[in-house]
Amino acid sequence: MRRLIEVQQKLLPDLVHVMRKRYALLQSIYHLQPIGRRALAQAMMTTERILRAEVDLLKESGLVVVSPVGMSCTDDGLRVLEQLEPMVDELFGLNELAQKLKHRLGVREVIVVQGDADSSEWVKRELGRVGARLLKQQVREGDVIAVTGGSTIASVAEHLSPATSFRAVQFIPARGGLGEKVELQANTLASAMAMKSGGQYRLLHAPDRLSPDAYQSLMSDPQIADVLHSLRSARIVIHGIGDALTMARRRKYTEEELADLAQAGAVSEAFGYYFDESGRIVHRIPSIGLQLDDVKQAEVVLSIAGGHSKAKAILSFSKQISDNTLITDEGAAHALLSGELA
Repeated sequence: MRRLIEVQQKLLPDLVHVMRKRYALLQSIYHLQPIGRRALAQAMMTTERILRAEVDLLKESGLVVVSPVGMSCTDDGLRVLEQLEPMVDELFGLNELAQKLKHRLGVREVIVVQGDADSSEWVKRELGRVGARLLKQQVREGDVIAVTGGSTIASVAEHLSPATSFRAVQFIPARGGLGEKVELQANTLASAMAMKSGGQYRLLHAPDRLSPDAYQSLMSDPQIADVLHSLRSARIVIHGIGDALTMARRRKYTEEELADLAQAGAVSEAFGYYFDESGRIVHRIPSIGLQLDDVKQAEVVLSIAGGHSKAKAILSFSKQISDNTLITDEGAAHALLSGELA
């Protein structure tokens, strides 16, 4: 495959560039469908005029259909995406990028998807699709799967489908709620994953950030203690990696607390722990849920984070837990390998 690509690039140097552009366009339509031309142009950071010719070509080829509600991918278009998928990693150099990043971070495995989640909405959905595929490959009947919240993990839930391996599997939220959008809460996503896959779920009825008194009170609750007992036996953990200050703001930290975090050098957050660039814990919140030691005991840890702005957070977290599979995108990968961390 590699030799064929090299020959094609010599004979038709623009071939890979054109194929990459049209593949990204078809991917965007598939993930965002139905979508209007203006919205698609904004999502792909281009103009409607430039986009029109490419969309017309895909339409004439029978890969997309245009209706009053917008553009959608046809069955033929979906088949093309599926047929191209095994070749895309090699064709666009994603395998090579993943291997370089694996060596750079020292983690168990890395998968890189096309694009940058910071600039293209569909990339986050592609991260979710790949995450769902890996989860389906790794799961065993009877597993306990710990699930965090967030928009990227929500995309994983969207892409799950029923399978016999999900029978008797329990999805359990890894953390309490942040008190924001309910559709992005770990409780909601655990139940959504169970319903999409045919598995089961349990809920963790507790806020993510607690006062010491509230923490002690909830920890003594028999129902919560039972959920935590099951949670700590999780064989699989699927989670996102957050920017430290962004996550602190979501937890309603005061300006003084935010300043203290910045002063401590916090750059990443996961499971209620805040890490500096060296991966050292600089702050943690008293919260009910999966603890860092529990995560390290899990057999399979799927870490999902994309966008060049997440590069520093990914690097930080990888120094704390390296025995994981990282699913990221080109934006973050190039930033990490070039050293140009936001």
